[in-house]
Parts: sequence; C-alpha cells; structure tokens
Amino acid sequence: MDWFSESEYPFAMYTPQHILPLVGIALLVLLLYRFKNSLRQDAWKKRIRFGLCTVLIGFEVLLYGWYFYFEQFSIEQSLPLQLCSISYILTIVILLFPFYRIYEFLYFAGAGGAIQALLTPAAILSGFPHFTYFYFFIGHGAIVWVALYMTWVHGYRPTWRSIWRVLLLMNALLAVIIPLNWITGGNYLFVAEKPSDDTLLNYLGPWPWYLLSLEGVAVIIFILMYLPFLRLRSNT
Repeated sequence: MDWFSESEYPFAMYTPQHILPLVGIALLVLLLYRFKNSLRQDAWKKRIRFGLCTVLIGFEVLLYGWYFYFEQFSIEQSLPLQLCSISYILTIVILLFPFYRIYEFLYFAGAGGAIQALLTPAAILSGFPHFTYFYFFIGHGAIVWVALYMTWVHGYRPTWRSIWRVLLLMNALLAVIIPLNWITGGNYLFVAEKPSDDTLLNYLGPWPWYLLSLEGVAVIIFILMYLPFLRLRSNT
C-alpha cells in the first residue's frame, strides 16, 4: 500500500482507523495538562513551538505537492478556505508569532470546529494509510492541542468579549467566502450546500436555514467553551 499515491483508501467513521487517532489526540491533551508546568520553561517552549511548526508546514507543503503532482488541485475544493484550513494556517502563525487575537479565534472557532471535524470527518481525503489521512488527524488534532497549549502553558485566557469578537469575525469571513464560492463554484465553509457525509449540519434544517441554526449552535458551543474560565474567575 502506497503512503504517497494517487489512489485513495476507504474511510469509515467510528472504526479503528477513526477511533485510534481520537484516543491518541486525547492522550496528548492529557499529557499536555499533566506536564503543563514543566513545559513553561523557555527551552521547552522553543522546542515545541518550532518543532510542531516544522511538522505542520511540512505536511502542508506535502499536501499541495500531492495536489499538483497528481493533478488533484482544483479551485473549487483545494483552496485553504474551509474553517479548519484557515485554523491550520493560524496554528502555524501563532506558534511562530504568539498573538492574543489569533488565540481567541483559534480557541473558539478553530478548536470548536476541529473537534466537530474530528468527530465527523466530512472533509477527510482518504483513509489509512494514505498520508492525507495522517494530515487530517495531525492537522485537526494540532489545532485543538495548540489552542490548549497556548492556554495552559503560555497563560492566554479567553474573555466574554472574545466570544462576540470571534462571532463577528466569522460572519465577516462568511461575507467574503460566499462571493468566493460563487466565483469558484466551491462550497467553502459548507455555505453553498451541506457536506454529503453525516455531520452536525444534517440536523440543522435545509439550506439556507441551517446557516442561521449554525449561528445559534456556535453561540452555545462558544459559551460552553468559556464556562471553565468563568468558573476560574469566580474562584479567584
């Protein structure tokens, strides 16, 4: 079986090839929390930031190399305009240049979206052992892990206002993506139609009403993600 080939391999949700990477990501998050104090040393910060950044950049270069080598690139599907693709790029940026406004977006929109993608991988390109399988789980896992790393190790904290800033930014992003979808014929951010696989969007009504439902779901998810910090504030 060829790791880097034109051929794709089947992927089925909630089989070992799906569950095992989820368990691996969960273990890495638990290890991050367990050793967060040790990782605050400057030497560890540099190793993690630049090491992980190198891995993520390498996988991104490999992805677009695969797109072009096997003539798989298309303007309708291959631009980095999905929420998790944008979050992937911002993950690399924040590792190189820590910035609070990027952290806000990465924590709420990035990690929130990546968790949904990990649970229902609608955008996965291939199953095990193709490299795009590893790209999907490493990339989405890194979005979640880095958001928590910046929280537990670098001491960043979201605020109540962060929720509304991120929601406003996501709606601004939506206003840009909708005409781009019309120009390219794509379905970036899944605003032109629902993905064919079973995802949360399938339970939010028909197009275009599921877009309004998604706004409400995003508010609820963001508030739930903020509750641990609200509790911490009340205990101090």
